[in-house]
Amino acid sequence: MQNGANKRLANLKTKAETGLDYVMLKLDVISPFGKKKLKEMRPFYPGDEQLLNEELDRIQDIVDFIKAYPKLKDKIQEIYMELKDSSGTIERCENSVLSVVEIFEVKSLLLQMRRLLKIIKEREIVAYKSACGCVSQSAEEREEEPAEMSRADIRATKEVHIPEKYFLEDTEALLDILDPRKDRMNTFYIYDEFSEELANYRKEKRELELEIRRVQKKSREDLRREHGVQLTPKFDIVVARSHPDLEKIKGLKELEEVDQDYMSLTFKLRPSEDVFKITQSMEELNDKIEAEEERIAEILSKKIGEYRSVLLKNCDIMGEFELAMAKGLFAIKRKLVRPEIVSEHVIEFEDGRNLQVEEILKNKGKEYCPVSISLKDGVTCITGANMGGKTISLKLSGQIAILSQYGFFVPAKRAKVGLSNYMQMLIGDSQSVERGLSSFGSEMEELKEIFDHSKDRSLILIDEIASGTNPIEGLALTKSVVDYLITKPYISLITTHFETVSEREGVINMQVRGLADVDFDLLDREIKYAKRKDRINIISKYMDYRLFEVGKNGSVPKDALNIAKMLGISTEIIEGAKKYINKEKKDEKQTKS
Repeated sequence: MQNGANKRLANLKTKAETGLDYVMLKLDVISPFGKKKLKEMRPFYPGDEQLLNEELDRIQDIVDFIKAYPKLKDKIQEIYMELKDSSGTIERCENSVLSVVEIFEVKSLLLQMRRLLKIIKEREIVAYKSACGCVSQSAEEREEEPAEMSRADIRATKEVHIPEKYFLEDTEALLDILDPRKDRMNTFYIYDEFSEELANYRKEKRELELEIRRVQKKSREDLRREHGVQLTPKFDIVVARSHPDLEKIKGLKELEEVDQDYMSLTFKLRPSEDVFKITQSMEELNDKIEAEEERIAEILSKKIGEYRSVLLKNCDIMGEFELAMAKGLFAIKRKLVRPEIVSEHVIEFEDGRNLQVEEILKNKGKEYCPVSISLKDGVTCITGANMGGKTISLKLSGQIAILSQYGFFVPAKRAKVGLSNYMQMLIGDSQSVERGLSSFGSEMEELKEIFDHSKDRSLILIDEIASGTNPIEGLALTKSVVDYLITKPYISLITTHFETVSEREGVINMQVRGLADVDFDLLDREIKYAKRKDRINIISKYMDYRLFEVGKNGSVPKDALNIAKMLGISTEIIEGAKKYINKEKKDEKQTKS
């Protein structure tokens, strides 16, 4: 059982900003059992490392299975598409009699369980045959039962497997009870095989029905022979109002009028005394049949009730298996890797990719520039160029961390994650219209929430705090926040435009490469002849979003003026801005001296 069942790892905004919500919506979960497990999914916390590693091992097994046996994966998905939620019916079957429809639903569920278990068994058969060196047929072609073989022996064959956790309990005995004919068809009826009495009652009823049919046929033949009236196979006749023998037909005691319209009248064979007697006998038989069917339904309901715990457990396992399959499929589709879960509080990844941004770029025919970072307890600042992807790198760090704690593979070439007790992301420009707060006011409330709820092994992600207030106060507040966070056992990652924030001892300064290595003459020429709407895309193409660590005195690249110039801002304005920058640098030097 995971620690912190009632704890909250992250608030709703953090789940959205880190991309956890995005990933969950992308999962291919279709059955009611899988959807229930997705809704109930909880994160792993510090102390759950072994449990999380076991979960990730299972996902890896499933990834290997899907890659090795894509057709079987398709079969499994077909099973889940046909599943209906019968758990409510199973829950109450002990104390109530199920209807025929409800028993059918249980039988249908048992058939899907059987299909799934059969696939698992086939995989085990292949593993065993492979170990013996006698595999000659595909898994789908094999029906025989495997010989005795331990799970460890099977794994030693290096065959891929569905993890044992997802093995269903065998419910073939219950299926035999609900399907006495053993035809294993997805239908249900109170079969004659359920009861000798029922079979006899139904046989007697069929004989009476045949007797009624015989009597009616004789009456029809007598009418034809004696009166020239020809009844249909349904023992009725439609007579036009203009028919010359209408009055004669009306007067026949063997017929009764059952319908009419403005053009015709419909007559039906009147039940004879013999038919009446047979019908009475049939009604008595129907009562007996109904009572016997009710008795059988009660017995079947109790039998289902005896398997209640097994069935509900299997439903739970099927939900867990589908969710694990969805995680594995998503990992394959998006080229995710298994994170290394460690005891120390760190977040490290190589060539990480923000999944949401990557999808947007892919749809535009562009490639994502991977980012690498190494974080540990303390404060790390990301500085760098405008349009340099600082916020995306911030969100990516949160994405790697939170996906790992929810048992997902992560978008990176390699990742190492130590579990956190708490995560929160503060993204600037979060205007709270409902409460009438400014962007800055809303930021301060979120900052207070961080400080109120943070604990040991927290992950704090802050993007451009205080950017909505005046620069002097914004810088002072940012520095003070850094001073506070550096004393806490948190991993704190902060993006900022303020150069001096990272000068404090103990703060790691990461910078976005941006346009530092770009040939501006070449870039300028490409932009010069491009359409206005394409210019930003061209600059983005040259932008290097990778991070690198710099020293305390490393200055923030001033790409803003270069970008403004390339986008058509007049030289006069650009040169004026440069004068102001030089003046501020000169004043700063004089102040320090």
